[in-house]
Amino acid sequence: MRNWIFTGMIPESTYPKEKLVRRLTALTTAAVVTLVLAGCGSSSDSTSSTSASTSTAAEGSLPAYDPALAGGTLKLVAKGAAGTLDPKINYTLQFWQLYQATYDGLLAFRKTDGDKSFEVVPDLAEAMPEVSNDGKTLTFTLRDGIKFSDGNPVTVNDVKSSFERIFKVSSPTAGSFYNGIVGADVCIKTPATCKLDQGVVVDEATRKVTINLNVADDTIMYKLAVPHAVINPASAPEKDAGTTPIPTTGPYMFESYDPNKALIMVRNPNYKEWSHDAQPAGYPDRIEYSFGLTAEAQVTAIQNDQANWMYDPLPADRLNEVGTKFANQVHVNTLTAMWYLPMNVNIAPFNNVKARQAVNYAIDRNAMVKIFGGEQLAAPACTFLPPGFPGHLDYCHYTQGASTDAPADKWSAPDLEKAKQLVKESGQAGAAVGVVVSDDEVNKAMGEYVQSVLNQIGFKATLKPISNNIQFTYIQNTKNKVQISVTQWYQDFPAAEDFLYVLLGCESFVPGSDSSINIAGYCNKAMNDRMKAAMAKGVTDAAGANTDWGQIDKDIMKDSPVAVAFTPKQVDFLSASTKNYHFSKQFYMLVSQLQVKK
Repeated sequence: MRNWIFTGMIPESTYPKEKLVRRLTALTTAAVVTLVLAGCGSSSDSTSSTSASTSTAAEGSLPAYDPALAGGTLKLVAKGAAGTLDPKINYTLQFWQLYQATYDGLLAFRKTDGDKSFEVVPDLAEAMPEVSNDGKTLTFTLRDGIKFSDGNPVTVNDVKSSFERIFKVSSPTAGSFYNGIVGADVCIKTPATCKLDQGVVVDEATRKVTINLNVADDTIMYKLAVPHAVINPASAPEKDAGTTPIPTTGPYMFESYDPNKALIMVRNPNYKEWSHDAQPAGYPDRIEYSFGLTAEAQVTAIQNDQANWMYDPLPADRLNEVGTKFANQVHVNTLTAMWYLPMNVNIAPFNNVKARQAVNYAIDRNAMVKIFGGEQLAAPACTFLPPGFPGHLDYCHYTQGASTDAPADKWSAPDLEKAKQLVKESGQAGAAVGVVVSDDEVNKAMGEYVQSVLNQIGFKATLKPISNNIQFTYIQNTKNKVQISVTQWYQDFPAAEDFLYVLLGCESFVPGSDSSINIAGYCNKAMNDRMKAAMAKGVTDAAGANTDWGQIDKDIMKDSPVAVAFTPKQVDFLSASTKNYHFSKQFYMLVSQLQVKK
């Protein structure tokens, strides 16, 4: 999943002074530190939400629903929308947050705070599946009596058609998450006629749903709990639904959606809580998500209690004000995520490994951390697997004094001279390079920094800002011939394959598609086989598999299809009247649990 989080100060030493002054006047790193420290206090658990207003609910389950606190309109604001409303296609955190309160799968991630939010629990299924056939067969029993928001019952036929729809609409994870379902190989080749008659077998009389896999999958429970696997009515269109709402099962349904104006959610009249852990009842009566507001306007709206929460980064010139005057309304959370630069390995200049390695050596990760907001909000990184993630190893090929044969323990400083030499050796010196970024302040600042570095080491770089509504899909489509971009990745589930295989596996590269999440176009068949072997090993030997993933990470980074910049933290800024903040490590702030009743 992608997202953007926060902005801060650009270091003068690494950024053109005139642009620095124009963009971020009167701001110091100290202001950022003030925001984090004054607003969040201290915490013994760096992975948990910390703020003066953090919920005190016990980890493991949300407090029981209190109808007396329900009501009111929750007002969310953002600069732009995140594309299609279709849960089978949309792959953004912005909308995945909303899908947690609207759609349901057979399984779900537990809706709660802390590490327990990584646990999978039964959702539309009565219980966790019966596993047989050496892990290749999963048998579920569908709950009885659940209805879609249009009043129609949820049936096993809806379940089967929903899995077929994953392939019919070319979901971004069809080839990486669900390719192990029996019959998926044919569906990937001919999606329009997809049938999973052997892969998803249903029995209407017993409400049984049996999913058959070609091989056991150690992460299949996670994959069945993400929004791409939610259950839609069999009547859902066999193409991208776009702005047309699809009936839901959760506490809310979508009333209307105009990407240029607003998304409206209202209570689902047919919802009744069946599992507090999987799908808790929501508090607001209505959720209005308004688009088109500048970050400045969003902050002002929250300060004046005209909005409850903003999606976009806090603008740089408001950091000090927010950090000092509204400290108890700020929540900071550590994430398993990264900002990175995918480089197109199939077109010049980055079809040459030395050109890609040059970028990795040249990027000053501390500079990018400072652009983002400083060391309190991000940390430099050069491994593909984030710190604390399964399989992560402490190493860095691309730092001063290190090499791919003799990596350092961590990143310390860029090596511009080595980068310049590699550009010369690549034969790509003087090559034109376009840097594609989203058109918000922090992404453009990142892009301008990257452009400056590329020019320093021998390329002729230009910046191409693109509307946030389309940037993520734009950089995925090979037809757009994107050479390098700045983007982010936030975990779908807590397993190494969600970074390495999903982002760099051959099955995730679909030329000509807006849903080709392997943005670099990297398909190393030997590496792909090793990743598949690690996934297979994980079924019986999780520790051994994670060891393999760590080595795969190191070896792929030698090939340098991406440059990892830093790992971020999440900052949520809420209005004073907004209560009951809960942060899931899986899907971040639980929108449905916010209380706004006056």
